[in-house]
Amino acid sequence: MAVRGINKVILVGRLGKDPEVRYIPNGGAVANLQVATSESWRDKQTGEMREQTEWHRVVLFGKLAEVAGEYLRKGAQVYIEGQLRTRSWEDNGITRYVTEILVKTTGTMQMLGRVAGAQTQPEEGQQFSGQSQPEPQAEAGTKKGGAKTKGRGRKATQPESQPQPPESDDYGFSDDTRSERLTVTTAPSCAGHHRRDEDERIFQNTSGAA
Repeated sequence: MAVRGINKVILVGRLGKDPEVRYIPNGGAVANLQVATSESWRDKQTGEMREQTEWHRVVLFGKLAEVAGEYLRKGAQVYIEGQLRTRSWEDNGITRYVTEILVKTTGTMQMLGRVAGAQTQPEEGQQFSGQSQPEPQAEAGTKKGGAKTKGRGRKATQPESQPQPPESDDYGFSDDTRSERLTVTTAPSCAGHHRRDEDERIFQNTSGAA
């Protein structure tokens, strides 16, 4: 079968707020996360460090959504693998669009750090089965109009208020959470992310009998 293209997105960022979890008519869980990613550089004119932050809307499904809702909190750092999907809706006669990163049954969520208020992370090798699903959140450092900051370690402000897209119950793919299995494993530290005593966990949906 010919491959017409690859739609894959990888993010490492922080949650701007706690995950928002809901359940769709088929009983599956869906979690919405606001994840901030940032890059820094030195201003050639002033010599000061600048930082640019982008916000991403991430949607988790099935057990991943449930795990995110239980273990992720505002400020948590996560690694996400998913696919881009753009949808539209009508807002007072105006057609608006939103681009989301969908983490489906083949996607991955890796927790890179813990934050105050989060539940204790699962033990190494523990597996989860079921239909529930939660969401993660985003956070990073910005300033000056919510886009740039001097230095590092500052929290990103949420983007300016904009019309919010309605929640969707149909994302254009079959996601039978009744037959999914969530595997929890310990992952090695990512390059450029030094950690001390905390384990990094990978949460990945895999198809198979519950």
